[in-house]
Amino acid sequence: MLPQAVPFLARRRGVLLRLGGWSLLESAQTFLGGYGVAAALDRGFLAGQPAVGLGWLAVAAAAVVAGGAATHRVFHRLADLVEPLRDGLVRRVVGSALSSAVAGRGGCTGHAAVSRLTHQTEAARDGFAGLVMVTRSFVFTTAGVVVGLAALAPALLLVVLPPLVAGLVLFIAALRPMAARQQDFLRTDEELAARIGSDVAGLRDIVACGAEARAADAAGELIDAQTRAARALARWAAVRTVALGLAGQAPVVLLLAAAPWLLDRGVTAGELLGALTYLTQALLPALNTLMTGLGTAGTRLLVILDRLTGPEEPPAPGFPTAPAARTVEKPGAASDPGPRSRGAVTALAGARPRTPGPRKPAPQQGTPPAEPDAAAPSLELRSLSFSYGPDATPVIDGLDLLVEPGEHLALVGPSGIGKSTLFGLVAGLLEPDRGQLLIGGAPVHRPDRDPSAARRALIPQEAYVFGGSLRDNLLYLCPGGAPTPDVEAAVRAVGLDGVVRGLGGLDARIDPAALSQGERQLVALARAYVAPARLILLDEATCHLDPAAEARAERAFADRPGTLLVIAHRLSSARRADRVLVLDGVSATAGRHEELLERSQTYRDLVGHWHPQAG
Repeated sequence: MLPQAVPFLARRRGVLLRLGGWSLLESAQTFLGGYGVAAALDRGFLAGQPAVGLGWLAVAAAAVVAGGAATHRVFHRLADLVEPLRDGLVRRVVGSALSSAVAGRGGCTGHAAVSRLTHQTEAARDGFAGLVMVTRSFVFTTAGVVVGLAALAPALLLVVLPPLVAGLVLFIAALRPMAARQQDFLRTDEELAARIGSDVAGLRDIVACGAEARAADAAGELIDAQTRAARALARWAAVRTVALGLAGQAPVVLLLAAAPWLLDRGVTAGELLGALTYLTQALLPALNTLMTGLGTAGTRLLVILDRLTGPEEPPAPGFPTAPAARTVEKPGAASDPGPRSRGAVTALAGARPRTPGPRKPAPQQGTPPAEPDAAAPSLELRSLSFSYGPDATPVIDGLDLLVEPGEHLALVGPSGIGKSTLFGLVAGLLEPDRGQLLIGGAPVHRPDRDPSAARRALIPQEAYVFGGSLRDNLLYLCPGGAPTPDVEAAVRAVGLDGVVRGLGGLDARIDPAALSQGERQLVALARAYVAPARLILLDEATCHLDPAAEARAERAFADRPGTLLVIAHRLSSARRADRVLVLDGVSATAGRHEELLERSQTYRDLVGHWHPQAG
C-alpha cells in the first residue's frame, strides 16, 4: 500500500499542512497541560501563592478549550483528505465491474461488486479517517510531551524516552506480520463460509456421491487453518500489548522509581508531578489509541485496500487439487423435493421385464466393485413403501420392480408423483418405511454406511461443478483416479469435447459461474461416465440439453457397461429406453413404448402433451 499511499498524500500537501497547523494547537494544549500543573505546584501552592497556582491551572484549562476547538477544525479538514480516497475507490470498483461485464468475466460483477461499492469502500473510508486521526493525535501529542519534559527538566527525558522508543520500535516491527495474520484470518474465514454454504446447499449431492467424509475433511482443513490464523493473530496481539506496556506504562514506573535520583539532581516536586501528568493524561491515552487503531482497524484497512486496489480481475480462489479440498460451487437440487404425492403407487403388475439384447462395447473404465452375486438382478424392489411422515400419504406403496443388469429403464409420470423420491431411495438418500431394496442382491444403505455405494451414481437436474480444474471435476467419483485416455473417452462420449476445447483442456481451471446450465450438466454426466459406478441414475440430468445433445448423452450411457435409470422429460428419452415405468399415483405399469400406449392411459396422456419437436 505504501507505493500507492505516497503519491496520494503528495498530491494533497495543502490539506496535510492545514491539518498540521490546527494540530499544533493540540500540541500546545498538551504542553500547557503538564507545564501548568508543574508551575501551579512549584510557583503557586508550594511557594505559598495559591492565586498564582490557580492562575496556572486556569491557563491549563484554557488550553483544553483551545485544543477542543482545534480538533473541531481538524475534523472539517479531514473530509478534504478522506473523500477523494472514497471517490477514487468507487471509480476503480465501477470501472473494474464494467470491464469484467463487457469482457464476459465473473470478476467483480454481481454481489461482489455491490459489496465492494458499498460496504468495503465505506469501511475503507472510515478506517482511513480513523487512522489519520489517531496517528495525527499521537504525533502531535508526543511532540507536546517531549517539548514539555525538556522545558521542565531535561533529566526527565533520560528516564522517559528509552522505554517509549523501545515500545514504539517493537510495535512498528509487529505491524507487518500482524497485518499478514489479519489477512490470513479474513481469508480463511471467507473460504470456510463459502465452503460451508456450498456444502449445505449441495448436501443432497454430497450424500448421493458418498462424499461426506471428503467434504468433512475439506471443511476440517479450513477450520484448522482458521484456528491457526486466529492463534497467530492472538500472539501478535499479545506483542502489541507488550509494546503498549513498554512504551506507555514502563515510563511511569521508571519515573517513580527514579524520583530520588531526579530530586538529587534538582528536579522539583512540581516537575515530577508535571511529568506524571504528561505520561498518564496525554502520552498513555494517545499510545493506547494509536496501537489499538493501527493494530486492528489499520491492519483491516490494509486488507480492504489491497482487495479494492488489486488487479481488476483477480483469479477465482482455487483449492488444492487433492480430493479433500474440492469445493462444491454449484449444488444440485432435486426435482421432487418433498411429499407432493398424488396417491399411492401400488404393486407393479404384469410380466417380468424382458432381458435386453447385447450391448456394444464401451471404452474401458475403472474397475467396478465386485458384485456380491453375479447372477442377481441389477436392481430389485420388494414391496417397497415410503412416506414423508407417519401420517402422510405414502409416495411409494408396495412397489415391486426388477431391473436386469445392463437394462435401460425410463421413469415417467406427472410432476410431483414420486419419481425423484424413488431415485432417492435407490441412491440410499432415503430409507424405505417397509420392504426391501437390493442392488446386486445386497441391501442398499446410506452412502456413508454402504461399502458398495461406489457402484451407483445419481446425477441431479441441477448439476454441480467444483471450482478446481476440469480434470478434478471429472475424477471426483474416482477415488483412485483414472487414466487420461479414459477421461478423454468420457468427454467424447457425452459431448463435452467442445466445452473442453473452449476452456483450454482438461487441466484448465474453471469458474462454475461462467458455465451454462447445459455445460454443467455435461460435466456431471462425464464425471459419472468415467466413474466405476455400474448403476447410473439420471434425475432429469439432461433437461438443460437440446434434444440432440440429450440423445447423444443417453446413448453413451446406454452403450456403457452397466444399468441406466432415467427420469424422462421428452418422448425421445422414453422411446430410447428398453422399458418405461409409468407412475400415476394409483398404479405402476412397466413395458415398452408401444405396449404402454395401449395399456396406460397416463402414458398416452403424457405422450400427447409432449411436443413433437421435443421427441
